[in-house]
Amino acid sequence: MSDRFPPGTRVRTFPHDPPHHTRLPRYARGKSGVVVELEGPAEVADVSAQGRGDAPVEQVYAVRFAARDLWGEGDHHVVLDLWESYLEACEEEHEKGAADER
Repeated sequence: MSDRFPPGTRVRTFPHDPPHHTRLPRYARGKSGVVVELEGPAEVADVSAQGRGDAPVEQVYAVRFAARDLWGEGDHHVVLDLWESYLEACEEEHEKGAADER
């Protein structure tokens, strides 16, 4: 099981729009956030929702996004639980103290 994004890692969600169910909300696609916690492994819901029995198990991460980055306004944060395959590392990979801000 991979845990390649430790708390404090800056990540970006993939901007894809698959033709099937996904647990990556449209408002968070292509957006940058910070990993605050590893939630543990779970079957990828995108695959299991299709009724298939071969859903891979991936690490799930709690990722914090600034509301203004998602909707253009707001002074609060939103935390989403996201599977590893939804994420890629940002160039500015680690944000000091990010795990303490949750």
